[in-house]
Amino acid sequence: MKRLCLLLLFSALTLFSREIKPAFVMHTRGLVSDFVIDGLKLYVANDEGSVEIFDLRVRKKTGEIFIPPIQNDPGVWISPKILSVDRHNGKTLIVSTAPQGYRRVWLHESGKLTPVITTQKRLAIKEARFIDDKNFIFGTLGHDMIRYTLDDDYSLYRQHLEESAFSDMVLSEDKKLLASASESGRVTLMDLKTGKILDKSREKNLDNIYKIAMQNGTIITAGQDRRVAVYPKQGTPYTIKSDFLVYSVGLSPSGKLGIYSANENNDLQLFDIRTGAKLHLLKGHKAVPTTIKFFNEDGLFSAGDENTIYYWYLKEYNTTHPAKN
Repeated sequence: MKRLCLLLLFSALTLFSREIKPAFVMHTRGLVSDFVIDGLKLYVANDEGSVEIFDLRVRKKTGEIFIPPIQNDPGVWISPKILSVDRHNGKTLIVSTAPQGYRRVWLHESGKLTPVITTQKRLAIKEARFIDDKNFIFGTLGHDMIRYTLDDDYSLYRQHLEESAFSDMVLSEDKKLLASASESGRVTLMDLKTGKILDKSREKNLDNIYKIAMQNGTIITAGQDRRVAVYPKQGTPYTIKSDFLVYSVGLSPSGKLGIYSANENNDLQLFDIRTGAKLHLLKGHKAVPTTIKFFNEDGLFSAGDENTIYYWYLKEYNTTHPAKN
C-alpha cells in the first residue's frame, strides 16, 4: 500500500512538471565564481578582481568592491580572482587569489577594505564564511578547517578533516554546524565551536563532490560520479542518477525542494526531497551552472562560468504543488 501511494504521488508530481524560463537576468563584469544573498542585495564575486553589488529591487548594479591587483610570475600586474564572498551584519568577507598559490582574505566594512589574512600566513584558503561578527571559518585546499578570530588575530583551532582535497562547505542556519565535502565523495560534519568531527558516515557519492547544500537539517551534494546524494533530515538517504556530471546543487529554506545541474544543456532540475520525484526543469543557462542559492521558497538565483546571474520565479509552482506542505 505504501509503495502504491508513493507511485501515485510520483505520477501526480510529474503531471505538474513544466519548463521554466528565467524571470530576469543581471550581467556582471567578469565570470561569476560565487555569490551571496543579503536581504535585497546580491554580492557577486568574479574573476576580474571585484565583488559586484546588485540591488534586487531595481535589478541593477549599485556598487562594487575592488581588490588590489597582484603580480604574476612574469611580473605583470593582473586582477586577482575572487574565490568566495560572504556577508554578515553589513560586513563582507572576501577570499582572493595571490602569488605562489596562496590566498588573501579581506574584510570590507563601511567603505573600508582591511586585510585579514595575507600571503605571509602561507595559506591556500579556498572558502571563508562568517560565524559571527568577529569569527570566521576558513576551508583550505588541504582540507583543514581553521577558525579565526579578529579579537586576537589568532586561529582558535585548525582541524584536518581528511586526506582528500577540500571541495566545498556550508554552515547551518544557527552557525553551530559545518558540513564539508571532499574529492573522496564523503561529507564530514564538524562542530563549529570546538572543531570536533561529529560524523563521517555520509558516503553516497563515489567520487569528487563539487558542491554541497544544507538547509533545515537536510544535506544534498553534487557529484562527479553523476549522482545527487540526498541525506534527508528524516528518512533514508538516497541518490538521484544523472546523465551528466552534477556540478551544483541547492536547497529551499525549508529543505523540501532540491535542485541540481542536470545535463549537457545546462538545465536545472527541481525535485521533491521527500520522494525524489523530478519536478520542473529550469532552462536558460548558456554555461554550466556552478552556484545555486534560493532567495526564498518561491525563487532562486543561479550562475555559472559566464557573466550572467539568473533569477527563477517559482511562485506558480509553489501555489499548486504538494511539496509546499
